[in-house]
Amino acid sequence: MKTKCEKKIRHKEIKETEMGKIREEWEIVKLGEVCEFKRGFSYRSNQITKDFTKVRFITINNIEKEGGIKRDSEKIFIKESVNIDPELFLNKGDILIANTDMSKGFIIGAPILIENINGKLIYSMDLTKLIFNKSKINSKFLFYYLKHNIIRQKMKSFAQGTNVLHLNHDLAKLLKLPLPPLPEQQKIAEILSTVDSAIEKVNQAIEKTQRLKKGLMQELLTKGIGHNEFKDTEIGRIPKEWEVVKLEEIFDIQVGGDIYKLNFSKQKNERYKFPIYSNSLENNGLYGYADTYQYPENCITVTGRGTLGRATPRFEKFNAIIRLLVLIPKANISIMFVSEYINARIGFRVEKTSIPQLTAPKLAKYKLPLPPLPEQQKIAEILSTVDKRLELLKKKKEKLERIKKGLMNDLLTGKRIIRIC
Repeated sequence: MKTKCEKKIRHKEIKETEMGKIREEWEIVKLGEVCEFKRGFSYRSNQITKDFTKVRFITINNIEKEGGIKRDSEKIFIKESVNIDPELFLNKGDILIANTDMSKGFIIGAPILIENINGKLIYSMDLTKLIFNKSKINSKFLFYYLKHNIIRQKMKSFAQGTNVLHLNHDLAKLLKLPLPPLPEQQKIAEILSTVDSAIEKVNQAIEKTQRLKKGLMQELLTKGIGHNEFKDTEIGRIPKEWEVVKLEEIFDIQVGGDIYKLNFSKQKNERYKFPIYSNSLENNGLYGYADTYQYPENCITVTGRGTLGRATPRFEKFNAIIRLLVLIPKANISIMFVSEYINARIGFRVEKTSIPQLTAPKLAKYKLPLPPLPEQQKIAEILSTVDKRLELLKKKKEKLERIKKGLMNDLLTGKRIIRIC
């Protein structure tokens, strides 16, 4: 038997608008009709400080890519002697958007929601506060709406300039949004906020695990397991039983090959089954699949461009583009151990050039400590366990972010009806 609430939902009327079909009780409003725009504090460099004061200063440097407060941004403050217009102080529930952008449009028009007030906050001239009636518009609903990918693209189209982008406020005020009744706004915000809380918990777990791995790497890759005697070497103090070797002593180091001499496809199948790796860290840098291979299994690839010196063990036969360096073992060693040591950046240096790159001759001279093989394997196993934990957490975060994206597409456009009884 259907409840009254469910029956009511089923009979919601739909109306046609310039933004498409929306429910009858929703209205289409322009951002400038429901929000006033107020720019922030125009400051001089001698008015701000990194030393703690009673007034924290929020700038575009505090905005995460595509919106939200950046977790690890540097905190700056307004000096005690500076007089501030009281209207520039922020309150819980205030929303700011970015007026300027030097990051290729990633933050132009992106929103910040002020949720936690610890002391006094003011905002810079590079940000604009949206002033609206909070008894009619839910702050979190508006924040999520401004973060929606459709709105983000429109905001970016309102930017003007070349090296530094500036948001055209006149165009931004014409931005149209479908506005549900306040109770539905609150429910939508609550649902999306719940997913955000879950993502935040995963982020905290990732950070904790990364700190754990960093500590383990520093301990295991320099002190080993269960050693009491140590020696001083050109790369630092290491266990007495360990050796110091150059990579060229234990690897044949080659530059990635020309994949265009191979027959290859974007899809893996019975014929095309040998992966091709690029220097990208996304998706393991996978470029496609070839019908033959250039390199044997149990090698290491190291990025020569982009994120320099990122090592990845390869346990299958594969191909690599020219921007990767390929380390082919000449001795019985753990490629996991060597990869972890390179990634730890212990003693790792890259010369700065106009186009930063890591060359095979440079990498060949890189020195590292080499424990006996059983200890290499044990150290690699311990670190691999932490890596697996990190991988699971990152996949969980990706899943939650996909869920959130789908919910935003459905809830913020009225495609999905939520129960308000």
